[in-house]
Amino acid sequence: MNVVLHIGVGSFHRAHQAVYLHRLRETGDRSWGIVGGNLRNDMAETMAALAAQGGAYTLETVTPEGVHRYERITAIERVLPYTADLTGLIACGADAATRIVSFTVTEAGYYLDANDRLDLGFAELAADVEAARQGRPGTTIYGALTAILRERRAAGAGPVTLLNCDNLRHNGERSRAGLMQFIAAAGDADLARWALANTTSPNAMVDRITPRPTPEVAERVLAATGWADAAPVMAESFIQWVIEDRFIAGRPAWETVGVEMVESVAPYEEAKIRILNATHSGIAWAGTLAGKTFIHEGTHDASIRRIALDYVDDVIPCLHAPGRPSPIDLAAYRDVVLARFGNPAIRDTNQRVAMDGFSKIPGFIAPTLRGRLAKDQPIAGVAMLPALFLAYLQRWHRGQLAYPYQDQAMDPDSAHAICEAADPVAAFCADPVLWGPLAGDARLVAAVHSASVRVAQFAGNAA
Repeated sequence: MNVVLHIGVGSFHRAHQAVYLHRLRETGDRSWGIVGGNLRNDMAETMAALAAQGGAYTLETVTPEGVHRYERITAIERVLPYTADLTGLIACGADAATRIVSFTVTEAGYYLDANDRLDLGFAELAADVEAARQGRPGTTIYGALTAILRERRAAGAGPVTLLNCDNLRHNGERSRAGLMQFIAAAGDADLARWALANTTSPNAMVDRITPRPTPEVAERVLAATGWADAAPVMAESFIQWVIEDRFIAGRPAWETVGVEMVESVAPYEEAKIRILNATHSGIAWAGTLAGKTFIHEGTHDASIRRIALDYVDDVIPCLHAPGRPSPIDLAAYRDVVLARFGNPAIRDTNQRVAMDGFSKIPGFIAPTLRGRLAKDQPIAGVAMLPALFLAYLQRWHRGQLAYPYQDQAMDPDSAHAICEAADPVAAFCADPVLWGPLAGDARLVAAVHSASVRVAQFAGNAA
């Protein structure tokens, strides 16, 4: 059997990539299977439950109309127990049967600055570089991949595809650049040459809203199927996966079960990141400011929905490349996205979607601002999202959020300093981590000032 080693066996992987491979196996093609493991021991209970169930689990999906469906997913052949030295992951990655190493990482987990350079100011990344110099794996995706590729090269196991399954824009090429910089920093020129010749990194776009499962999911699964599943997952009914067809060691016949294998994912990726991901985050920030708990509540709020629509009105013209029609009907895509967000059965929380704003602003929102400003176009609609995030950040600063905020890319001291500045908007808009070359641009500052007035009125009215 050919193996896909997946690193990061969270809810999204089990509601997305594993589902596609399961459906392929259900057609009779069982030539591929998944082996899964994690870099950290933060999902110990779920991973133990998966292992006890032989990798099988139940997927619950819900349509916007409230139709529930239950499917037992059996694509994960083996669950690797966590060990700090990543022994299981490295051994599986170095096995010749493993043809693809895939991974799900948050945007901040790639440690890339605005110029796609590794930011060794992060202590965990610097520690991983030092560990790699000494021949040890670390805790970041780069440390793990470097250890896997070293062992694979030593074993003569042949080429392997490195496949991202996350929301990083241009994820294949950017993570590859980060990996090569990491290997160079570790001083392993021989591995760098081998990796360039023996790996590919296709760009890919993934899409399925997957909230954190609650105890109620297991209760519904038991009632519907009779199976006391200790590791169920739920998701919306919508699912999409677009991948550039550049695999160096073979791949599953995913196209037979709905995966879109394309020459370039760029138009799909830009539409998804700028329309879906950015709007999702904006609704979460606005919903939190309005005292709401769930995404669907904000989506159905007239004021928040207006903010989302005005934002997308600014985005759509930026996604039309001159002389190249988009393969996507962007207005229809916007409407589908909002229908998905409004699904009350999903009960996706603002807390989950609002996280990691310091990587979402530069990745999801700043590109639209740059594009519109380059053409001297107004930015009132898109400026509402950074204004919402700043207001949200100020709530965090004052300890007034109703839940803990997680942000891997945020420097807490810098964030507090922004909120304590005489002019928080100017300080926020001057942050190079958030804005790159736009940092301090007078037009950005003016637009976010104006938007912040609207946000203050909105949040005050909501309160």
